[in-house]
Amino acid sequence: QVQLVDDGGGLVQPGGSLRLSCAVSGGPSDYFAIGWFRQAPGTRGRDGVACMFSSDSSTYYADFVKGRFTISRDNDKNMIYLQMNNLTPEDTAVYYCAADRIRRKYPRDYGPPLFGDYWGQGTQVTVSS
Repeated sequence: QVQLVDDGGGLVQPGGSLRLSCAVSGGPSDYFAIGWFRQAPGTRGRDGVACMFSSDSSTYYADFVKGRFTISRDNDKNMIYLQMNNLTPEDTAVYYCAADRIRRKYPRDYGPPLFGDYWGQGTQVTVSS
């Protein structure tokens, strides 16, 4: 069982930056993929933002964050990070760290290949002037 604790959200002005963190109870051998989802205010679903495969550290991003967000990890600290730059009000959402226990197949247009067998509690990001 992998436990995730995400943190780092807050209020930031448009154009600003934030770095989210996710503390992982297990190591890279305990999950196949790890990354972030977000849920915007007033919406019911969560959108995949970015993910990383444990095996080779390959990364995947949603089109709406490419070039602005970067996912990274520190294996020594069992931490996952999401560096978010050039934030816009449309990035306002609750961000959730998530991890997959197993590898899955996804449709071509699915987005970052992450399902979410394990979830963090979420951290609020608000982009507003």
